[in-house]
Order: sequence, then structure tokens, then C-alpha cells
Amino acid sequence: MFEEVRSVNGVPIRLTEERWLHIVEARDERKGMAQIAEWESKDFARIIKAVPRLMEFPAKQLWIDYDAEADVLYLSFAKPQKATDSELRDDGIIVHRRGKKVVGLTIQDASTR
Repeated sequence: MFEEVRSVNGVPIRLTEERWLHIVEARDERKGMAQIAEWESKDFARIIKAVPRLMEFPAKQLWIDYDAEADVLYLSFAKPQKATDSELRDDGIIVHRRGKKVVGLTIQDASTR
């Protein structure tokens, strides 16, 4: 059985219930929204304090992922990165490039920097 909805452009989209469940489970934004609701005013203040530095970045788009268990911060300047080369610097930062363009950074021991 197919379920039909309309896209933002009014185009009909028909998927089976199984496919809808897959999409909803894989991209459940409510989990992220719940985390935001638990933030305190000091968390927002820290983000606002970082804005001037973020505005100085050479990249206009930025995706951030942090692995607390490994203490590794991943910064992506393109999605997908499709890096063709990676270089480990002496300071423990891995620079990911596609051609000459830097598409991401992996920062090891992020919490101690």
C-alpha cells in the first residue's frame, strides 16, 4: 500500500509504509530538538561568543561533529567531502583536501586545545 504526500513544490510523493518508516527513523529531527530544549542560557551564551570567530572562517558553510569518546572534532567545509588526499600535520590535525581545496579537518585531542 502506498501513502502519498506533497513536496514543498506540490509534487506528489508516493512511498510504501516501509520506506516512510525508514526515512522517519533515519532522519528523526525530534531527537536533536529535544537536546536543544535541554540547553541552558549559558550554552547559548557560549555559542554567541563564538560567532565573531566563526564569521572569520574562510568557509561559508561548516558542519561540526564531535566524538567525545575519542575526543576528536570533525570539521567539514563541503558535504560530502570527497577528499582525494589527507595529510597528518605535526600538531595532530588531519587536513582533508579535494585537489588544492581544503574540504575538512580532523582535530585529535580536541578538548585539550
